[in-house]
Amino acid sequence: MSGRTEIADREGGIDLETLLGEAILARDDHDNAPGIVVRPDEVVAVLETLREEAGFDHCACVTAQQYHDRFETIYHLRSYADPTRELSVVVPTAVDDPVSDSAASVYRTAEWHEREAYDLLGIDYEGHPDPRRILLPETWQGHPLRLDYDQTKPQIVTLSEHANPIAGDERDPESETMFLNIGPHHPSTHGVLHVEAVLDGETVLDADPDIGYIHRCEEQLCQQSTYRHQIMPYPDRWDWVSSGLLNEWAYARAAEDLADIEVPEYAQVIRTMGAELSRMASHFIALGTYALDVIGEFTVAFQYAIRDRELVLDILEELTGQRMMFNYLRLGGVVWDLPEPREEFVTQVRDFLAELPAKIDEYHDLLTNNEIFQFRCVDTGILEPEVAKAYGCTGPVARGSGIDYDLRRDDPYGYYEDLEWDVVTEDDGDNYSRLLVRMREVEESAKIIEQCLDLIEEWPEDERTVQANVPRTLKPDADSEIYRAVEGAKGELGIYIRADGTDTPARFKIRSPCFSNLSVLPEISRGEYVADLIASIGSLDCIMGEVDR
Repeated sequence: MSGRTEIADREGGIDLETLLGEAILARDDHDNAPGIVVRPDEVVAVLETLREEAGFDHCACVTAQQYHDRFETIYHLRSYADPTRELSVVVPTAVDDPVSDSAASVYRTAEWHEREAYDLLGIDYEGHPDPRRILLPETWQGHPLRLDYDQTKPQIVTLSEHANPIAGDERDPESETMFLNIGPHHPSTHGVLHVEAVLDGETVLDADPDIGYIHRCEEQLCQQSTYRHQIMPYPDRWDWVSSGLLNEWAYARAAEDLADIEVPEYAQVIRTMGAELSRMASHFIALGTYALDVIGEFTVAFQYAIRDRELVLDILEELTGQRMMFNYLRLGGVVWDLPEPREEFVTQVRDFLAELPAKIDEYHDLLTNNEIFQFRCVDTGILEPEVAKAYGCTGPVARGSGIDYDLRRDDPYGYYEDLEWDVVTEDDGDNYSRLLVRMREVEESAKIIEQCLDLIEEWPEDERTVQANVPRTLKPDADSEIYRAVEGAKGELGIYIRADGTDTPARFKIRSPCFSNLSVLPEISRGEYVADLIASIGSLDCIMGEVDR
């Protein structure tokens, strides 16, 4: 192993060789971060040291994959205090015996991530507290991402009986537990989330989200598509209700860094404006559906939120030509400039922004100042900051617990660092706080959009370059790897790509913010009432198409 493995941070460098010693087998540097290879039986010790002594308290993503000679698990580590401090911990295991220590005892978020790796690749994680499939039925035969998996073989999948997951564990002579299926038909689960709840009377003892209902196969679709043209339409469909341009930007940021593509400054301004419009659309629908879930408010708050979301979609349709599945970003920029006449488009956006403050005040009158709404949401679903970090929570879910973490500011991209805006946090960590964060973020998005419009209007006409010169066919260097992320409407939306020298990725992994945020549901539900569980589900604002990718 040549050289020394150092991680640059604000206080200097951390010498990982000194810190970890012989646990490091080799270097495996990725394009975005240093990488170290460690023994599969040293995972817990290495990660504990990195968390406690090096400050890597955020396990952002776990990627598993198979090579012809090994399986590999990659723990993408970051710091909540400084997300630009990144480290990839690579754990290889033998093809004939893919067994590794589980990281779940160090990072609780790894529990779900490792279950997915087991489900799709068959890697066993020793010491895992709940080693079962997470996307496919327990009776599924084989692991779909293995190289030897026969995709043509039919499956006969029998459904096992539902059983009380804590039967015999939390009983006492004076009470009886009841097993209750909530969803996928319950209105608050929006058709695709099934929660296996265990109740003692009206009190929730345990809640186990069952997420494998959609099977989008988005990662595999991207692995079969070319970088330059074919992947970009897919991101719009991950979080299909709201965050299209944010999803597109997540892929664009990873692929552009991988292929060393520099985006023109003018295109960055347009991207930033479009991304904040998408964020507003997301938060409006989160607000409206939450009012519907919590107090059955279908008439005023829900209809107003949908109305305002429609106004945002009108603007995005003018800009992109599509109402939801935009396909507007391109590697190296955007597909075209603002619609003509430009003045009318700018006026349309400014008129919407001018009306927004009065509408926000109205939402506060209808909801946040509503006594029934407060009763349902204040001091329910409490998420402590350290629990949020352990589960890898990001976005409004984390910021509602006082965690000051936003990639737009902390790992700058686009035009964000040149604009004036604030990261919104609330300290109480309850369902009410998470809603307040989203409502206040709408106001911050409006500030950003207003500044982008000012820049666009002043930009010299002969310098309005919307795309860089990008080769017709992109073939990143073989074995180059990268993990990059943007601040999606729900939190950190990251993409891991491994190139193999062809024009399609060898591995494409989507780090969904909803996947990690939803995993914390049992923690914020235990000991509360069934009605509080419904409020907590809505406060996490999860889109299941992004969870079950």
